[in-house]
Amino acid sequence: MGTTIVLLRGINVGQSNRIAMPALRDALALDGFDHVRSYVQSGNILLDTQLSAQEVADRVQRLIGERFGLSIPAVTRSGEELARIVAANPFPELAQAEPRRFQVSFLRGEPAVESVRALEALATPEERVAVLGQAVYAWHPDGIARSRLWAQIGARGGLGPEVSATSRNWATVTALLELAGSAVH
Repeated sequence: MGTTIVLLRGINVGQSNRIAMPALRDALALDGFDHVRSYVQSGNILLDTQLSAQEVADRVQRLIGERFGLSIPAVTRSGEELARIVAANPFPELAQAEPRRFQVSFLRGEPAVESVRALEALATPEERVAVLGQAVYAWHPDGIARSRLWAQIGARGGLGPEVSATSRNWATVTALLELAGSAVH
């Protein structure tokens, strides 16, 4: 049985899509997941299961819809996958310098080449962006509030109609990796 990290998009941000993490943990445990734990209030869940990542994402989305009445996209990664994403970071010096301004967007689906090129074209000379598989690494030195790059990454369908994304800052990514007990290889 391995640890799966469930990343929920848009949970507990502002007044919409509110779910108390204890209630969500309890619902997931009742649904058969083991060792369910959460990290902060923004939809980061770790659980143990033998199900595939796709099965977990589908099951969590269905459970949230049934129990909480919300349609929330879920993206999942195994502890090993998260360790590979951390190890593959093409901008480690930026992530270490200011981990809260460095974002990793986790994708459910593969973005089209045209979507990746359009994303890269939005980066200002100060920003950095790289798409590696189903992860987008983005550095926003002036924050995300006015970044056109961030607006595109964060937009529903911004990386293509079949691609769902949810983002975490580097501090959260590395904390989740530590909680998952996975080493960077």
